[in-house]
Amino acid sequence: MTRGMAADLYGDVPPLKRDTWREFVPGLVVVTLGTLAAGFIADHYGAPLTLMALLLGLSLNFLSSDGRLASGLALASRSLLRWGIVLVGARVTATQIIGLGPVALLCVVAIVAVTIGVGVVAARKFGFDTGFGILAGGSVAICGASAAMALATTLGSRRINEAQLTLVLVGISAMSAAAMVLYPVAAHALSMSNLSAGFMLGASIHDVAQALGAGYAYSDAAGQIAAIVKLTRVALLAPVLAIVAFFLPGNGSKAKGTTLPWFVVGFFVLAGINSFGLIPPVAAAGSAKIATAFLAAAVTATAIKSPLPKLLEAGPRPLMVIAASTLAAFGLSLLAALFAVH
Repeated sequence: MTRGMAADLYGDVPPLKRDTWREFVPGLVVVTLGTLAAGFIADHYGAPLTLMALLLGLSLNFLSSDGRLASGLALASRSLLRWGIVLVGARVTATQIIGLGPVALLCVVAIVAVTIGVGVVAARKFGFDTGFGILAGGSVAICGASAAMALATTLGSRRINEAQLTLVLVGISAMSAAAMVLYPVAAHALSMSNLSAGFMLGASIHDVAQALGAGYAYSDAAGQIAAIVKLTRVALLAPVLAIVAFFLPGNGSKAKGTTLPWFVVGFFVLAGINSFGLIPPVAAAGSAKIATAFLAAAVTATAIKSPLPKLLEAGPRPLMVIAASTLAAFGLSLLAALFAVH
């Protein structure tokens, strides 16, 4: 199992030999069972799917030393992730984004940009590099764990290691769950209108499911606004990945002619097709479910592969970077909702 020992999460190390399909089966079976178990818990107890996939993957971390699983784990954490990102494009349409209006749209773009900037500044303050700041800030700013996986893939393993990615996934999952509970309480305390509350919740909560859950918990009208705002943030994933790929290519050196990762192009293409109404609603709903499953499987595989001893080396500093970005996103979203979006 030479390749399994050499390959990494991002596929930066070229394979020494081509695996046969049988070599993928053991790892994929473990990932599938772990993801199904996470889905069962999430459905029956109302827990976030990403968090359950992460915790179950970490509980299976002892299997990472089994070389027979390496090829399947690498496939799940790399290829399934990239196809999941492509399929996320079926959630987004240009009509949804335009429907926000120019002021709200500019506010969303500004919130995303500033939140990522705060992540970079906080990362440097706590002793990390720019890559980790982009990972943490971008995960908060865009769409939680899905953005974290996509950004880590784009940045590459020379900038982001598996321990750092897992720490971000843990922090994002915990803070997104807390935001889903606390932010609607803040909106009620401020007597915000459905429009303002929906915008604030959609523009600040990390994960898609939690943002929508918080919005509909406030009111149906707020939930609809939160969904549009949140999906607009999801749509910004591709431009952000394109910028990161250009300025911080995965090989660690800036080069002319840096091309977009194929999964970013796929995201744009699918979102464009969906914008013209060429994807039937049933197919769009099905692709969204497949994307969710692929991304959950990628989280499970990443957690299984993560080097647990390294997770404790940095202490609470990585979580402080995520917390700084979270507070920035909440504060900016609240200000925009109260004074710019009416």
